[in-house]
Parts: sequence; C-alpha cells; structure tokens
Amino acid sequence: MNTTKKLQAVLFDVDGTLADTEQDGHRIAFNAAFKQYDLDWNWDVDLYGDLLQVTGGKERIRHYIEKYVPALLDKSDLAEWIAGLHKTKTKYFESLMEAGNIPLRPGVARLIRELRHEKVKLAIATTTTMENVTALLKSTLGEESIGWFDIIGAGDIVPSKKPAPDIYHWVLTQLSLPAHQCIAIEDSENGLKSALAASLPTLITVSGYTRSQNFSGATAVVSDLGEPTQPFKLISGSNPENGWINYQVLNKLVSHAA
Repeated sequence: MNTTKKLQAVLFDVDGTLADTEQDGHRIAFNAAFKQYDLDWNWDVDLYGDLLQVTGGKERIRHYIEKYVPALLDKSDLAEWIAGLHKTKTKYFESLMEAGNIPLRPGVARLIRELRHEKVKLAIATTTTMENVTALLKSTLGEESIGWFDIIGAGDIVPSKKPAPDIYHWVLTQLSLPAHQCIAIEDSENGLKSALAASLPTLITVSGYTRSQNFSGATAVVSDLGEPTQPFKLISGSNPENGWINYQVLNKLVSHAA
C-alpha cells in the first residue's frame, strides 16, 4: 500500500495532551480565583479529577455549584458571575504558563517540528480558551509558535463542547480536509468520543487523570509521544516500530484506519 501522502493534518487537543496542565495548572488557577472571590471552595486533586468529566471551565464551575452550592443557582446574574470568575481563573493560569511552570509532555515539541518539516498542517481542537492556548504555546515553544498552526479551534467557538464533535467538525471545515486524511491526538475519553464522532482516527496519549478511562476505538493508546531516548509505553493498539511517535507512524495509523 502506498501511504506516502495519506496524512494531511494533525489535530491536537491541548490540556493533558500537549502538557499536563490540569492538576498543577488549571486546578491551581481555579483555587486562586476562588480565593480572590472570597469563596471557601477548594478543588483538591481527587475532586478536580471528578470535575474533569465536565468539559469547559465555565461549565465545570456551574456543575460544581449545582452539586455542592445549589443556593447560588438563585443568583440573578449567575451566568455573568461565572464568566467573571472564569476570566479571573484564566489570568492566574496565564501567569503560571508565563512563569514556565508547566512544560510540554515528552515528544510534543519534537513531533511538531517534524510535522512542520514534512509540510503537514497543524491544528488545535480544544475546549480551553484561546488565551490559555496562546499562553501555553508562547511559554513552551516561543512567541512565533502561534503561527505554526494553520487553524486553532478553542473556547466557545462552537456551541457544544466535547464529547460533542462540533469543535472537530469546525476545524476540519476550516482546513478544507476530510477526516480520513487527518488524525487527532487526545488524552481523554471525552476527547476520543468527540474525535471519533467526527470520523477522525485518534491516537491517545494518556495523562495522569485519564489512565483508567475507556479508549475503545482509538487507533493506539500510548503513555506519551515518546523520544528516541525515552520510548513510550504501548497500552493498546498496533505497536510502532521505534517507540516514539513521528510522521511515519502517524501516516501508517491514518492509512490503516482508512
């Protein structure tokens, strides 16, 4: 089978996929925002893991209120209040990024460089805000890295967040590419459901909060993208020969999924 030109674009999730941002990034920022708002809320590691079943920061806050502080549901300007709280949280998260406290996961920077060299289109499909995406990319890959991505789909650009496929449909439309010529890289079950619903072959790189989730339907599940000096651990799926994800491996995964 000739697979030399099969792969046209790689669509990256952000939180948990590009970097382990959840436990020591977003969670910390949420708690800092709560303190600024004089709230006695504290999202510890286990609680935040449960809350991650809800995608989207504003949606996560509302879910927490519904479950733990239902009296707040009577607040007349609740939606605006949640939006303000979330905006404050985003500022704290950006500060963490700018301080360089959250590095990219193994293999991410290498793979992005290789894909650019191979002229493969790069895209982002995430529920996190554009501000968060920008802060992460600039702090880890440099100011110019925003321009490396052909399309960035982030935040509230579509009405329904993952596991709905809306963000992937939007990105594919912007790329003018069919799903079978692309691959999504995700770390969560909700992300996988979203990508599969958009007919995208999907590679899973598990993160701390997602290791025990159900990844049925993924083309492969690995511990991370790996490096030549730090091979990934294969969890399920076909076994790439070299122990790190590169252009050739992604091309084969897309070809076999077609």
